[in-house]
Amino acid sequence: MKKFKIKSGDTVKVIAGDHKGSEGKVLQIIKDKDRVVVEGVNMVSKHTKPSAANPQGGIVKKEAPLHISNVALVENGEAVRVGYKVEGDKKVRVSKKSDKAI
Repeated sequence: MKKFKIKSGDTVKVIAGDHKGSEGKVLQIIKDKDRVVVEGVNMVSKHTKPSAANPQGGIVKKEAPLHISNVALVENGEAVRVGYKVEGDKKVRVSKKSDKAI
C-alpha cells in the first residue's frame, strides 16, 4: 500500500503546472493513480445528461485530480517538505523547514 505525506484535509499549494501558486484544501486522495483533488484548483467543465438527480442537465464545473508531486503542504503561508519524527511512542509529521509537528 502506498503511503503519502499529504493527507485529506491538509492545505496545499500547487508548485508546478498550469495552476502554479494556487492554494486549497485536499478533498480526496486517489492512491492507485498518485493523484489528489484540491478544492477550487484545476476546475474542468463536465457535460451532464439530464437524470432524476439533475433533471436540467447541462455543464457542471468540478475539480479534476492533480499529480501528488505537483503539490506541497503549506505551513504559515509557505510550501514545506514533510518528514517524520518519533515522539515518545508516536510517529508524527514534521515540517523540514521549522522542525515543528504538523
